[in-house]
Amino acid sequence: MSNLVPITVAPGDGIGPEITEATLRVLRAAGALIAPETISVGEAQYLAGHSSGIAPESWDSLRRTRVLLKGPITTPQGGGFKSLNVTIRKTLGLYANVRPCVTYHPFVKTLHPAMDLVIVRENEEDLYAGIEHRQTDQVYQCLKLVTRPGCEKIIRYAFEYAVKNARRKVTCMTKDNIMKMTDGLFHKVFDEISKEYPQIEVEHMIIDIGAARLATRPERFDVIVTLNLYGDIISDIAAEITGSVGLAPSANIGDRIAMFEAIHGSAPDIAGKGIANPSGLLLAAVMMLIHIGQSDVAEKVHNAWLRTIEDGIITADLRGSLSVGRPFGSMDFADAVIDRLGQEPSQLKPVHYIEPEQTALDASAATNASAHAPLPDPVSVKALVGVDVFVNARQSADFLAGQLSALVTPAFHLQMITNRGVKVWPGGFPETFCTDHWRCRFVAANGASVTHFDLIELMQALAQRGIDFIKTENLCTFDGERGYALGQGQ
Repeated sequence: MSNLVPITVAPGDGIGPEITEATLRVLRAAGALIAPETISVGEAQYLAGHSSGIAPESWDSLRRTRVLLKGPITTPQGGGFKSLNVTIRKTLGLYANVRPCVTYHPFVKTLHPAMDLVIVRENEEDLYAGIEHRQTDQVYQCLKLVTRPGCEKIIRYAFEYAVKNARRKVTCMTKDNIMKMTDGLFHKVFDEISKEYPQIEVEHMIIDIGAARLATRPERFDVIVTLNLYGDIISDIAAEITGSVGLAPSANIGDRIAMFEAIHGSAPDIAGKGIANPSGLLLAAVMMLIHIGQSDVAEKVHNAWLRTIEDGIITADLRGSLSVGRPFGSMDFADAVIDRLGQEPSQLKPVHYIEPEQTALDASAATNASAHAPLPDPVSVKALVGVDVFVNARQSADFLAGQLSALVTPAFHLQMITNRGVKVWPGGFPETFCTDHWRCRFVAANGASVTHFDLIELMQALAQRGIDFIKTENLCTFDGERGYALGQGQ
């Protein structure tokens, strides 16, 4: 039929094939107009030599259908295997990770019966850029990359989502009291964009107290937008305190392609037993149906699922969560949902996805966010004023300073040495613990600017003295504003 929407389905590993089959069974019974095409991802592809867990030809399906319903996967133990989720998200530009976290009190036990929030997590950058290096015997490095365009896209998506779904507040969470430049940029862009949405209440919280309040008072939150790592952590916290991670869906949204999945793992210990809970993937499929414009079917499936939970029909993972009912198998549970298609819950709040702007996951939020004119980003006047040289050395800070101060480089002078970010020369304390990894800051002599040729001359001087420099970071100003952090204690 020409009106069928093609989608790509990846059953995955462990319990993935079982819950995928159960989910598709419900969708077919509900009248979803979809034409699934199946690809293989996960453990089999890893073991076949594809280090990212997906075969090259499978990308063709993803780019053709632009919709992926993915089961959980197993990543083999050992080095050399890259995260499939991260690969798909970054390769296909799925910048927004959307996780609704809702409680189903009193049918699923929770300490927070009024919880109903959405976490919008940046999905492509931050520490998940995956740029890591071993620099010395003792020190490893992971680069945290935060970009202005990346901040703008995810923050605007969160506000567009809030407007489209009648949400009242957007909370930004960062750690910009410590990471003043990277997290500080995210906070700054949030403040700038929030002015365009005066109808939405806004707040900013430091991530540690924000996570604590999420765990104890989740009802105070509505939409939370945050960076990649923090979002990964707090979205699992939020899902857990609803009563079960097994009920939580996730959407990964880009301008052109979207991926929908349960947030739980592949649970190989129960694979093949037919007892896995398909709810997380089924609710992800509900989000998928909304995304592809089949809100009527999404409403039918979601309300039938709510009625099933109300009727005490549960899978083994929820044993003890409900006051009534007995454990059902994966397919029995799916059949119970099918039996209730067309019904609504009587105690839980029914869902209604009638108008596009009222849907729980409005696909236009991504389009609106990206189509919006970007914030002004004028080109700054950039000046090179120094360089941080990272050195591998077993000597003391004073010994190293003596060696570096003797360099004959008229453009620079040694300003300070830090170890793990703490200033240890000049004027360091003996109590400061040091490793074999030193940051040596050279700044322009007499406050003048320097050139890249001056940097080369400095590197040559270091090499001639046998200094094992392992990395450099240029120190620049932008329109006269310092573009680098001071050392702790500087």
